[in-house]
Amino acid sequence: MPIAIKMPALSPTMEEGTLAKWLVKVGDQVSSGDIMAEIETDKATMEFEAVDEGTIAHIQVEEGTENVAVGTVIATLAEEGEDISDVDATGDGGSSSAPAAKDDKAEDKTEEAPAEPAKAQPREKAEPARTTVSDEIEAGPAPTKDGERILASPLARRIAEQKGVDLAGVKGTGPNGRIVKADVEGAKPGAAAPAPTATEKEAAPAVERKPAEAQDFGIPHEVEKLSGMRKTIARRLTESKQQVPHIYLTVDIRLDALLKLRGELNKALEPQEIKLSVNDMLIKALAKSLERVPACNVQFAGDSMLKFERADISVAVSIPNGLITPIVKDAGTKAMSKISTEMKDLATRAKDGKLAPEEYQGGTASLSNMGMFGIKQFEAVINPPQAMIMAIGAGEKRPYVVDDSLQIATVMSATGSFDHRAIDGADGAQLMKVFKELCEAPLGLVA
Repeated sequence: MPIAIKMPALSPTMEEGTLAKWLVKVGDQVSSGDIMAEIETDKATMEFEAVDEGTIAHIQVEEGTENVAVGTVIATLAEEGEDISDVDATGDGGSSSAPAAKDDKAEDKTEEAPAEPAKAQPREKAEPARTTVSDEIEAGPAPTKDGERILASPLARRIAEQKGVDLAGVKGTGPNGRIVKADVEGAKPGAAAPAPTATEKEAAPAVERKPAEAQDFGIPHEVEKLSGMRKTIARRLTESKQQVPHIYLTVDIRLDALLKLRGELNKALEPQEIKLSVNDMLIKALAKSLERVPACNVQFAGDSMLKFERADISVAVSIPNGLITPIVKDAGTKAMSKISTEMKDLATRAKDGKLAPEEYQGGTASLSNMGMFGIKQFEAVINPPQAMIMAIGAGEKRPYVVDDSLQIATVMSATGSFDHRAIDGADGAQLMKVFKELCEAPLGLVA
């Protein structure tokens, strides 16, 4: 019996993903544990393993397809003894209703003949509505100047979206003036419909322009499609600034003692080929601070508060597609040498897209360090649902009062961003005070 291979949920919150790459093709034999594909989630690219044995009979979702919903049938596996030519492409009968998961060839075939309008069929309330090719053709995203819907094939729509082509300005050469693949491939990005008359302007509904269209001003540019990660970053940080009342608290920290201790520890750790960074020590300092000020190691949860018993520190790491925050779990109880080893491993695998979901989802607080870029001070956006993030600036030589005399010291600025729904200003200030004390008297980090 054919086996339907479905889009997996690679994390507890995953609802859709991008099928980045197929590592098998039709006719290939697979066994349980074989790597079949690479799936891009909003945070990482992960490998998808086969759980059954058989032969790949069909691949329903082509590689590069975005927004594939979890549970969508992406391929069909023929069991031993089955002829793949006799296997139904829908596997166990399930099929995807997502337009992106349709076969491009099947869409092209629909362009050979006019599509009949979808007829409304009575359904029982319990039966979910199904989307057909005809439904997609008729339900165009924008009206023409005559108030009619734009007729275009699903494939043409997808290509237009990828190229940034306005279908309202494209002349269809298909049946009944329908826009087909060839029409869109020959169109220029940003192609627009002829300017409407005064009467048409009054009759036409207002259409919100996209920022890229509103700001290009004829300047040469290219349209780069956002990755799933960048979309998620944009959405989550927008929600954070709109929904989370931020309060910012900044302290200046003298680093001379911490830098001296770092040098001594690195000399002792040299035989183990471990080299502590300042960031490793600050991770430990933030974790210890949260342990000493538990009122800041919390999370707002609507009508309740989560109070954590350990400090898991999410550390911001820049990667080619955006930003990811691998987690050093229970950092307050770990030796700094252990934190250093873990961070090197996590950062390397983060840049390779090889982190497991549990290694970057969660955390009780975050740390973001821009000191290596020479940034003196900044205010970081809270990473929801966490309630605080520590922003670290560059350590630099500054005039500083030491023992009532003006001297030159290595000083850095640290700014804590706190969710004011969960953390009062006084508690946030206490955390910043403890963090400063631990950094200026760093022996407390090795105690």
